[in-house]
Amino acid sequence: RVAAARQPGLRIMFITGFAAVALTAAQASPQAKVLSKPVHLRDLVNEVERMVAA
Repeated sequence: RVAAARQPGLRIMFITGFAAVALTAAQASPQAKVLSKPVHLRDLVNEVERMVAA
């Protein structure tokens, strides 16, 4: 939340293997994207491309 408040356009991605962390991260910052492990390389690349294009 602090990083998003300091830089409103900041894109944030969390990659986690813990569901509780994923829920907390998504609630903490609406512009944050949360990917849960295992993450397939193609899914990661697609999400990074979406974030960069936004």
